[in-house]
Amino acid sequence: MRITNSNLEDIPEIFRLYRLATDFQKIKFPENQWPEFDSALITAEIVENRQFKLLIDGKMACIWAITFSDTQIWEHSENDASLYIHRIATNPEFRGNNFVQTIVDWSQNYARKQNKQFIRMDTCGKNERLINHYKNCGFNYLGIKKLSNTSELPAHYHHADVCFFEIVLG
Repeated sequence: MRITNSNLEDIPEIFRLYRLATDFQKIKFPENQWPEFDSALITAEIVENRQFKLLIDGKMACIWAITFSDTQIWEHSENDASLYIHRIATNPEFRGNNFVQTIVDWSQNYARKQNKQFIRMDTCGKNERLINHYKNCGFNYLGIKKLSNTSELPAHYHHADVCFFEIVLG
């Protein structure tokens, strides 16, 4: 297992994994799925070294993105001392391996190297199973609310209930 930055050649596979994740969401969480993401967003994340992949035997098993600012989602709690995790998508061939825990472990080390004090994540919709999974991976569940301004966010945030999670680094 190896974690590394995604590269521009990975874009077709990244979008394939997003489509598969969205198909899975339609079955498991019919009230809320990811929209099709803008290729400019993914390209920017790759160029800025904020898109990551977990490789197993050379195959892309999981992807995610990070940012160091998230003002529209975290609104008044947005914080420069935070690492924000977005869009974890697992290759169906590798489901059930608890990659969220792997990402949490990786992000704690990464955030410390970047002098961050918090790891934060959000998810749309009140999915108790997912909330408990994130809590079991070390996140504190901070609650749920609707966002006041979603104009620059992907469509799945518009009118959605958003759950907030945080890890405080010691």
